[in-house]
Amino acid sequence: MTTERAATGIHRAAIVHPKAKIGSGVSIGPYAVIGENVEIGDNASILPHVVIDGYTIIGAGCNIFPGAAIGLITQDLKFKGEKTYVKIGAGTTIREYVTVNAATGEGTETVIGSNCHIMAYAHIAHNCVVGNQVVIANVGTLAGCVTVEDQAIIGGLVAIHQFCKIGRLAIIGGCSKVAQDIPPFTMSDGHPAVCRGLNTVGMERRNVGEAAQKALKQAFKIFFRAKLNTTQALERIEKEVAQLPEVTHFVEFIRKSERGICRK
Repeated sequence: MTTERAATGIHRAAIVHPKAKIGSGVSIGPYAVIGENVEIGDNASILPHVVIDGYTIIGAGCNIFPGAAIGLITQDLKFKGEKTYVKIGAGTTIREYVTVNAATGEGTETVIGSNCHIMAYAHIAHNCVVGNQVVIANVGTLAGCVTVEDQAIIGGLVAIHQFCKIGRLAIIGGCSKVAQDIPPFTMSDGHPAVCRGLNTVGMERRNVGEAAQKALKQAFKIFFRAKLNTTQALERIEKEVAQLPEVTHFVEFIRKSERGICRK
């Protein structure tokens, strides 16, 4: 081990391209492979047998466990060798054998936010955007161009169709098939997944206030139980429900949905 490698915690059996940018306090275990255009932030931990390649930025304090493959080219057949990116925020944990693919389309990105917890064998495909404090349980699978907002929880073995959007603080039960958008603050489950109610436990844990929870309950009942079409339901929510930020977000998420909402 060279003096430089000893100072940065790089194991002598790791393969790190000399042009890779490695921050201070970084630990890289044996048989890890770090490519030429990779940047790793301070105090990150890269365990044995991790592969990080492509134009990939790993945030400070990330922990990446054995077998993970980050930043390799997309599986998208439209990919023609263009320059694309992967960006992972600070403090995110990526467990064993997770795959995070680079994007398709010149200059585009696959993004994972800060303080996420991505469990073993999860797959995050090209051009996905995952927010902050998101949990993806074991073998959770995101197809291309999926968006997951902050603090959402995706259960084990969940498969999410391309272009779907998962709202803030939504929770999806294990083994669900998600083919349409999941609104924020909701709880969904099934094959295909449908909204079953509000994620009250999640909202309490994330300190969503009583007034907002009450307003969201009203909005949920109008949208999912009043037998109105989407336009009618949203107009009624805006007219009858207190327009707190959480309610506004719920309404705008649904209004902007392109794949439709997972109603029964």
